Amino acid sequence: MRIAFVIAVFAALTQVAFAEVRFGKDVFIGGHDASNQTFNSQRRGEYYLYNGKPPHEGCAWRANGDGSRTKVCHLQSRRR
Repeated sequence: MRIAFVIAVFAALTQVAFAEVRFGKDVFIGGHDASNQTFNSQRRGEYYLYNGKPPHEGCAWRANGDGSRTKVCHLQSRRR
């Protein structure tokens, strides 16, 4: 579970991603379902986890200057 989060953050912070990251079934980030999503150099993902209520709750696609897009998610951590 933590490995998937680290991979997603690494892919988002990398200038040029040479690999494609695919989340299979039953992938959770902070208790939220992140299954069946694919990120590569043109489609990136950033997940921000908050202990309290996030200022901009939810996910949105943002355009980057190089023509790629980033899915930015502000999520509240769920306790299990």
